[in-house]
Order: sequence, then structure tokens, then C-alpha cells
Amino acid sequence: MTFDNFASAQSFLLMAGFVIAFIMGAIVNKTHFCTMGAISDWINMEHTGRLRAWGLAIGVALLGVVVLEMLGLVNLNSSYPPYRNGQLIWAENLLGGILFGIGMTIAGGCGNKCLVRIGAGNLKSIIVFLIIGVVAYFMLNPFPGSDKTLYSLLFYPWLNPLALNLGNSQDLGSVVAGEGNAVMARLVIGLLLGAVLIWLAFKSKDFRSSSDFAVGGMAVGLCVLAAWYVTSNTVVMVDDQPYPLTQYYGEWDMLAESEEGKPALGAALGSQSFTFINPMGQAVGYAAGGFNSSLLTFGLMALFGVAAGSFVWALLTRTFRIEWFSSKADVANHLLGAILMGVGGVLAMGCTVGQAITGVSTLAVGSFIAFAGIVVGSVLTMKVQFYQMMYEDEASFGKALITGLVDLRLLPESLRKLEKV
Repeated sequence: MTFDNFASAQSFLLMAGFVIAFIMGAIVNKTHFCTMGAISDWINMEHTGRLRAWGLAIGVALLGVVVLEMLGLVNLNSSYPPYRNGQLIWAENLLGGILFGIGMTIAGGCGNKCLVRIGAGNLKSIIVFLIIGVVAYFMLNPFPGSDKTLYSLLFYPWLNPLALNLGNSQDLGSVVAGEGNAVMARLVIGLLLGAVLIWLAFKSKDFRSSSDFAVGGMAVGLCVLAAWYVTSNTVVMVDDQPYPLTQYYGEWDMLAESEEGKPALGAALGSQSFTFINPMGQAVGYAAGGFNSSLLTFGLMALFGVAAGSFVWALLTRTFRIEWFSSKADVANHLLGAILMGVGGVLAMGCTVGQAITGVSTLAVGSFIAFAGIVVGSVLTMKVQFYQMMYEDEASFGKALITGLVDLRLLPESLRKLEKV
């Protein structure tokens, strides 16, 4: 996708983000693709159909990415966010993932599901969206009249020193085979892992019980892949030389005639795919900035696209329903869940889509850690909720938590406080 001026290239990038996300939002609504629901089905009903659909999405995105990268058609080494950064912030990935997993379970869905529900008429999800956005914004941006962010106040002093330096890149190919052989190693690892995930999906009767699982998983994976391709190949041609948008931005004074049309954030022009927590923070900044067009990003357009796609599908199928909180407890759960998702999503550098699909497709070690954290946080929360429901007054939060950790084999059986149900 080559353009003769920056404005046209940027407009294409933004519209492509909206259109691909629109398709994803409609299909996710139609197929009920839901990562929190996938974990719930697995833990509470031992049904793995939606879990395998999630795995299928990862497998499709991963296979496509490693093949396109081998062909030189996508560039993931300088992505936004920088998944392959040589600094492995493993503690932030893990803690953020756990917090996000807890939050999405308490609030009844992840960032992507929140957008889909907004499109389908769920007013509760608008509140969740706003809270996630405000928290994510102040995790990365200073409070008014201060140079401190929520991250710098609460997390940086004790989490940042735990980071590990893995050299130029933390992707599995570089870690296993070294920088010189990284591309071939990524291809081999990606093909094997992607093929295994796809095989595990289709071999299951649970998965084959509904075509929606296959459609949802494949569509989400292909949308993630399409975003990687589009954002890696949108360039501006200047004097017969192609300039990726980030490079053009970096040389703006030399290439552009004036400051008019210059985006506020150059990094957001880089190769990227779908992630939803940081863009929710960008949405708050966009509103606070008076809806200035310089603040529009691919991620922000993706938010609009997912919600719009879900909205259109809900109208076409007559499933649009206005929903509101059912009780004070329902309000409290959604507020707490949204706060945890905002904090956790920024710490982990992504959500169930942004890390567990988009990030994993880059084979970044931190993405696998964040993915594991999300699953552990969600599963543990469901265990606590289950034991408190089954034992009622007998099960304090502490007893339910310890028993849940025992069930997950994170504590020895001798510490079990409640009999397994």
C-alpha cells in the first residue's frame, strides 16, 4: 500500500483498522467468541470448545505471521507496542496478566468482549470501558500538575529492577538460536506451535460440536494477521523512495512542508495488530484533547470498529438489548473488575487478544508469560467464586483462596481448607 503523501497513507491506516475491527466485532458477536467464557466453560463445565477456538485463533495468527515475516511482508521487530523488546519485564507481564485475569472474571469479560457488548446494547460495558480507559490513561500519563503516573508511583520502583536483559530481542527464535538464525528459528517454532494448536482444536468433539467455534477462531486469527500486514506495508513514496510511516514521522522536518497533519504520537504509526486496553486509555486522551484528529491512532479506530461491527450484527439479528446493572453488588463487581483490567492490561502490555493472540504471534517470551498470568488469574477467581457459592458462610475468602491455590497445585494438598467438590 503505497501513497504519494502522508495524509493519504495515515487515512488508509486508520480506515483499515476500523474495517478489519468491524469485521472482527461482527463475527465475535455472531460466534460468541469469548476468552473469559472459554476459561469458564473449561473450569465449570469441562467443555473446551471455546478454549480451543481461542487456541485456533492463536494458531492461525502465528502461522500467518511467521510465514509473512520469512517473506519480508511484516515487520515485528519494531512493533507497537514493542513485544520483542530485549528487556523482558517478566514480573510486570505475570502480575499484570494475573490482575487482568481476575478483573475480566469479576467484570464478566475482557476488553474485546466489553466492546462487543457495548455494540449489542450493554450499558454496563460503557461504564467498564470508561473506567478501564481512565485507569489505563493515568498508568501511562502523569496526573494533572504532576510528573508522576500511576505506574511510576505503584509499580516501577519494585517491578522494573526485576527485568531481564535478553539482548536485542526476546522472541523465542532469538532466544533459542541467536540473532543470526532467529528468522529461520521463528519459522520452525511458529509452524510447529501453530500446527499443534490447530490440530488440538479440530481433534476435539467439543470444538466440532458447533461451526461457530471454527468460524470465530479462524476469523479472529485472520483479522490479527491482516492488521499486522496492513500496518507493516503502508508507506509513503518520496522521490522514488518508500518511507514507512514511523520513518516519515521521524524525518518530518525534512520531508513535510509544515507541521500540519502531524500525529501526536509517532510510535503509534508502527507495525501493530489488535490490542484493546492501551487504546481505551488513548480514547480518554482523545476526548480530553477535544477530539483532535492528531490523536487518532490505529488502536483507537479499532475500538470503534469492534463496537460498530457488533452493533450492526445485533441490529441485523434483532439481538440488540439494553442491559443495566442488576444490583449494587453487580455495580461493585464491574467497577473493581474494570480497575483491575486497566492496571493489569497496561502492566502486562496487553489483554486476552493483545497479548494472548497478537503478542504470542510474535513469539515474544513476555507474551506467553502474560497469557499464563491471565489464565491463572481467571481460573483462581472462578475457583474462589465457586467455593464461596458452594460453602456459603463456611467459606471465607481466605479459605476459598487457599483451596483454589491447592486445586491449581500452587500450594500443597496439606493446606487444603475446604473439601473438593
